[in-house]
Amino acid sequence: MRSLFAVIIVANALTAATSAEELTLENATRPEPNSQQEPLASSFSLDLAAQFMDQASLEWTQSRQCFTCHTNYLYLIARPAVSASAAVSASGKAHRQIRSALEQLVEKRWPEKGPRWDAEVVMTAAVLAMNDNATSGRLHATTRAALKRMWSVQRADGGFEWLKCDWPPMESDDEYGAAIALLATYSAPNAYASQPDLRPHLEKLYKYIEHNPPPTLHHRAILLWADSYGATALNDAQRSEAIQLLLDLQRPDGGWVIAALGDWERADGKPQDTETSDGYATGFVVYVLRRAGIDAADSRLQRGLDWLRTNQRASGRWYTRSLHKDNKHFISHAGTAFAVLALTSCEQ
Repeated sequence: MRSLFAVIIVANALTAATSAEELTLENATRPEPNSQQEPLASSFSLDLAAQFMDQASLEWTQSRQCFTCHTNYLYLIARPAVSASAAVSASGKAHRQIRSALEQLVEKRWPEKGPRWDAEVVMTAAVLAMNDNATSGRLHATTRAALKRMWSVQRADGGFEWLKCDWPPMESDDEYGAAIALLATYSAPNAYASQPDLRPHLEKLYKYIEHNPPPTLHHRAILLWADSYGATALNDAQRSEAIQLLLDLQRPDGGWVIAALGDWERADGKPQDTETSDGYATGFVVYVLRRAGIDAADSRLQRGLDWLRTNQRASGRWYTRSLHKDNKHFISHAGTAFAVLALTSCEQ
């Protein structure tokens, strides 16, 4: 019965992706809640993953009127990687509308009301830069404006004031923000990072990272990601160590576990699950290792990809348990984005 249920959901979802009207801000409905009990898909489908990302991110953008690390920010990094059917192509309306909504944040909301937090400025700049890199390959004027605003909120110590909501791995410490700022700078097209006027800002940022090293392996992996664009935040020894530590955490089933990438405590008092592989960690680690130069044919990456292909849920998402508390598990949305990045970066 479980397998039949999964087949029906996948078949209906794929039919909707190819025959129903295109998903937009105007018609996207909220996806079913993230649940560990959701059946697995009968077979892997990149189209279905893209459809889920479109639906979840459009609905979030429309209903919440904001951007968050676990949903529509990561969407704009991952969505251009999908070159599947025309119904879910990266040039579709969903991608354009969410990109436009983020541009409006920079162009209208910030001048009129100001950013909600400094973290919003840094994350927006990073996402626009990576989206530019993955689409046009050119630095958009709005992205340049967001990057300029990012440097205006840099602290005297070189870091950035980050959200500390006890929602790891993204919103719990300033070190994450520093790593994201570095990623924003070096992923930006048109050799943005080499501009002479950025030198004082980058010197302060590097000094901050040196004096405040990443507190978790997750954040060290973000620096690996930034280094893949030329940031050189890690020396050769540090880079090799980070890669090996990530590889050492691979589970017997081929996946990785998000809770093993840090030492975060849960708000609900329950123990973290460091045994069960999940979509976020598996997608994130495979993608970062691929960016760090590990061959796509490497057996360890292939085992990770096999885990992703066989653990997609019937809705198209990959489930990840929240590190904060057992409630919404929105980290599954970010996990789906990283799963797509991992699979597409290895040409699966």
